[in-house]
Amino acid sequence: MRQHRAAYLKAFFAVTVWGASFIATKVALRDVSPVTIVWLRFAMGVLIIGAAVVLRRQLSRPSLRELAFFTLLGGIGITFHQWLQSTGLVTAQASTTAWIVATTPVFIALLGWAFLKEKLGWLRVGGITLAALGVILVVSGGEVRTIMSGSFGAPGDWLVLVSAPNWAVFSTLSRGALSRHPAARLMFFVMLLGWLMTGLQFFSGPYPGEVAALTLPAWAGVAFLGVFCSGLAYIAWYDALKELPATQVGVFLYLEPLVAVVVAAALLGEAVTLASLLGGGVILLGVWQVNRSVA
Repeated sequence: MRQHRAAYLKAFFAVTVWGASFIATKVALRDVSPVTIVWLRFAMGVLIIGAAVVLRRQLSRPSLRELAFFTLLGGIGITFHQWLQSTGLVTAQASTTAWIVATTPVFIALLGWAFLKEKLGWLRVGGITLAALGVILVVSGGEVRTIMSGSFGAPGDWLVLVSAPNWAVFSTLSRGALSRHPAARLMFFVMLLGWLMTGLQFFSGPYPGEVAALTLPAWAGVAFLGVFCSGLAYIAWYDALKELPATQVGVFLYLEPLVAVVVAAALLGEAVTLASLLGGGVILLGVWQVNRSVA
């Protein structure tokens, strides 16, 4: 019982940290570019995950085939995904971003239907439809008429919307690999290779010079992203998955956008609107329906 309680606390810690990550990114974006944030963030994350792998004696040299697969995952889940979200947050609100990202399980279900021939069924189709309606409500701020006028949402909202199916692809590809590799080892190589690819962009542009421009609040935001979001939260999450069924741990993800809304209102002054809460509730209801029909 005590072991399960510790697992619940670890899962809660992870989703709370991830919920606040959007706000930390917005704070850091006040001083530097998205590329600089991603590179610094995962430099810290690689060190922390790497230390965990070494301490747990899970570090081993990957084969060429594994290296190719880890590179693919790193490109999708680290380099491209984090660029999408960080760049999107330049214009998107942190709370809106969190609601959109919460639709990832919907895209996982659609991928399963399109490529794995998994049946959707009416319950899952209904859940997908609800989640889509919720996204429209959140992004439009309740002004659904803006869809027809072409002024639907901020430019960053669209990048964040692309990041949701992108993460679904990453999650689907990672699912099988987690059965063959310890989670920490898998994430270490994926994060390391994704960070190295981000480094190609970082060092080929003016971005290294931006590091000196980081103020104390921005450094705090980057440190939070690197140490907590890309390091400790991943370790805590996968530790929880070892002790508890995935369905029980997955329920905690519903808290992530709620944390983002509260923290964004407190630290960034983002308004908590009725449209955001209503649309967010519809999204969570749709995602719950999709997951429930799977179980």
